[in-house]
Amino acid sequence: MNCIIVEDQPPAQRILQKYIGEMGSLSLKATFSDALRAMEYLKTEPVDIVFLDIHLPKLSGMDFMKTVPNPPSIILTTAFSEYALESYEFNVVDYLLKPFSFQRFVKAVSKVPQRNVILPPEHKEIDDSPSKTEIYIKLGYAHIKIAIDDIYHISSDSDYSEIITVNKKYISSEPLRSWMETLPKNRFYRIHKSHIVNLKKIEKIVGNQVCLQGGQKLPIGRAYKDGFLGHVLK
Repeated sequence: MNCIIVEDQPPAQRILQKYIGEMGSLSLKATFSDALRAMEYLKTEPVDIVFLDIHLPKLSGMDFMKTVPNPPSIILTTAFSEYALESYEFNVVDYLLKPFSFQRFVKAVSKVPQRNVILPPEHKEIDDSPSKTEIYIKLGYAHIKIAIDDIYHISSDSDYSEIITVNKKYISSEPLRSWMETLPKNRFYRIHKSHIVNLKKIEKIVGNQVCLQGGQKLPIGRAYKDGFLGHVLK
């Protein structure tokens, strides 16, 4: 999802930039110190989420929401709680009260309506192609074909990832982010900074663990739990 930051305080900008960088699903397109510049940007550039402060120079965040026609999803970031009730009149996605944790940030992002998600063409091709049943993994100078149904999970260990299948383990130099871009979105989900699971291989979810067919258990990261449970239990 493409996003922008509208925030006039550099420390707050840096925190949001850090959190966005840690979210594989977000792409930060621009950061603005005032709402007027952000409004000009939105006239020509498509954006899915605006992380918006309320107290801004020239034009407040509240006035920004009143002025922008057909605004993207808005997540407010502010140190003032008294605007919460008024803000929901503008159908904001969430209201983050500073200082907020990364876990709270992820929870807010997970509330963004899926209709606002703009996938690149290559993602749409993967999602819309029911005939895609295999992927190729680059191992050295060879490309090994693997059936998607055979993959249980993909886990990352520093500079490489392990693809665990029904009866074999493959080592790849591709990071987890690359696999999330390659695998069908309706079949695989990232549950931890180090783990992607095949949803069809899940037997049960117990507490903060996913139990896969065959008995293997994987942890659910705190930052990913709300989004994951919201996805599988909807």
